[in-house]
Amino acid sequence: MQPWVAISGLLLLLTDAVVSYTQVIGMVGHSITLPCTYSTAPGVTTMCWGRGACPMSRCSDEVVWTNGSHVTVRKHPRYKLKGNILRGNVSLTIENVAQTDRGLYCCRVEHKGWFNDMKRTLSLEIKP
Repeated sequence: MQPWVAISGLLLLLTDAVVSYTQVIGMVGHSITLPCTYSTAPGVTTMCWGRGACPMSRCSDEVVWTNGSHVTVRKHPRYKLKGNILRGNVSLTIENVAQTDRGLYCCRVEHKGWFNDMKRTLSLEIKP
């Protein structure tokens, strides 16, 4: 094996390990929307929002579930999906944001097959 091939492979592995999250900034007492959309060309599907980084499967500490057409589970009335769910807009709006809302959120859209789910982890920062 050529040395440049081994070095290129190692660099790819190392850069894949770097994790960055989309950051969203909100203000205490206001509403904030965490963006998440998907293509509904193959059809609508179930999805969830959870607290924390996206795990290998499902959502952890779920705050919202949808069956693809409407919300089926909501942890608290402050969590809302105000976008057009049937068109793939599953952005999460948190009303009356508090400092305790800061942290990571996972948007997971379930697709058929192994390891096909769309996963987006967003970091919410709250300003006073």
